[in-house]
Amino acid sequence: MAKKRKSRERKKARKRKEIRMVGRDEIDSILEKYEKEKRIRIATICSHSALQIFHGAKMEHIETIGITTPERVELYKSFPNARPDELLVVEDMKHIIDLEEELVKRNAVLIPHGSLVEYVGSRIKRWKVPIFGNRNSLLWEMDKSKMRKWLLESGLALPKRWGEEGLKPPVIVKYHGAKGGMGYKILNELPARKKKEEIIEEFLVGVRFYPHYFYSKLLPGGYKAGHGRIELMGIDRRIETNIDEIYRLNSAGVYPATSFTVVGNLPVVLRESLLVKYLEMGKKVAEKAEELFGGIPGPFCLETIIDEKMNVKVFEISSRIVAGTNIYPMGSPYSDLLFHEPMSMGRRIAREIRIGEEKRKLKEIIY
Repeated sequence: MAKKRKSRERKKARKRKEIRMVGRDEIDSILEKYEKEKRIRIATICSHSALQIFHGAKMEHIETIGITTPERVELYKSFPNARPDELLVVEDMKHIIDLEEELVKRNAVLIPHGSLVEYVGSRIKRWKVPIFGNRNSLLWEMDKSKMRKWLLESGLALPKRWGEEGLKPPVIVKYHGAKGGMGYKILNELPARKKKEEIIEEFLVGVRFYPHYFYSKLLPGGYKAGHGRIELMGIDRRIETNIDEIYRLNSAGVYPATSFTVVGNLPVVLRESLLVKYLEMGKKVAEKAEELFGGIPGPFCLETIIDEKMNVKVFEISSRIVAGTNIYPMGSPYSDLLFHEPMSMGRRIAREIRIGEEKRKLKEIIY
């Protein structure tokens, strides 16, 4: 009995150690080292929006580190203006987590994107690598129930979800994590039961728009939000296979199962009268983030649908840079109205890090 009890205690101790969140004080002490050495480098996983991040860092004269697998090395050497200064090669993306000491030794600040959410997931809780933004926001993004709480408490309109009164078909079935829509499906009737891993919600009819926001406490002016400002850096639409071409197949008498895997993005400009709604949504989300988990400095994206009555509903949030920003490597129609120089989201991130270093406020924008 004593042996069994000790075994259970050891398991509990391991579990506690595994889920322990790295403290802000630990990250702050690493940032103090960086500041003394006066050499910060931007690192990211070679995937998703990495080329834009490297390109933007180069425009701000910040050195870069790419984390990649062997088969992607040549790709990330192929673009002179977006080639990382150093590549760290791992055999498999799941081993990214093992680079903790190497990244800290190189004074790296990691820029999170969808691949970090997918490959590292909740292990970022214990990863002692400074992350641009707030790692708490990534954890809230990964948990769909927490994400929904965040958006609802921000006062945004959301689709009805399984278990809520008034849910009617058609419904869409989603899954946790950042998988680019892979595996999503539409059902024309409510299922008898819901599997644990599924999220079932109202399928919204309308036009999909994905606004790219940046929340800054380091620059004055702009659209006020909390103790900082919201910047609308661009908007995109996603090209999804095969749902975006389904009408062509249907007209030919072919009725395949629908899929929502994202394969590309298109630029969008909103009619100007809608901008107030979108800026207000960004403001509310940023202010609620401050209240719930300490804020969301840096980029984020709301996934929205507008119906024929100009009502806007939000169905998800990405609390970091999204791949839709890749269509604006030299800036968008909106960033052109904010800055007097080409400003992609990648460069905007690098600019904020540089300003934070100059003002000795890195601790406000990195955790």
